[in-house]
Amino acid sequence: MEKYLVVGLGNLGLEYINTRHNIGFDIVDSLAKKHSVDFIVKKHAMFTSFRLRGRTINLLKPSTFMNLSGKAVLYHLNLNKIKSSNLFIITDDLNLPFGTIRCRRSGSAGGHNGHKDIIEKLETSNYSRLKFGIGNSFLKGTQSNYVLSKWSLKEKECMGPFIEKSIAAVINFCFLGIDDTMKKFN
Repeated sequence: MEKYLVVGLGNLGLEYINTRHNIGFDIVDSLAKKHSVDFIVKKHAMFTSFRLRGRTINLLKPSTFMNLSGKAVLYHLNLNKIKSSNLFIITDDLNLPFGTIRCRRSGSAGGHNGHKDIIEKLETSNYSRLKFGIGNSFLKGTQSNYVLSKWSLKEKECMGPFIEKSIAAVINFCFLGIDDTMKKFN
């Protein structure tokens, strides 16, 4: 049975709920809900899994905070004996317009500290990722405040279809791979 690790990046804590930086958590939460599974605390993370047409899809929300996500990713890849080619990381991206998603086979951290730590811990940047556009409507020097701020009412109203599209991209990745996912969703 083929196994996958889908990791949504974010920060635990009430103050981070519904913030732009937690979109990775929001997407894996929605995927878990759609498949009627609940997260449990499991070393360095919140973890759950479900089976879908002969595949095991493991969902992970690191509890190590965004900037230290690599420790949880590496631990759960090894624990569950999952190939790095079956790893899919979901993050926010300031360089994409709100709601736009981009899937990539690999790449640099691009200024994202979550990716930076994962690349450092895995000792490679060769893993697939979904970047969710959060836009960049902030004044120079206020980037941290922007990514940690709550979604606007207008953004929240539009969020459902964007999260559904992201979930579809995750499932597509697990069945057809990153190349097909990039063709369909980029």
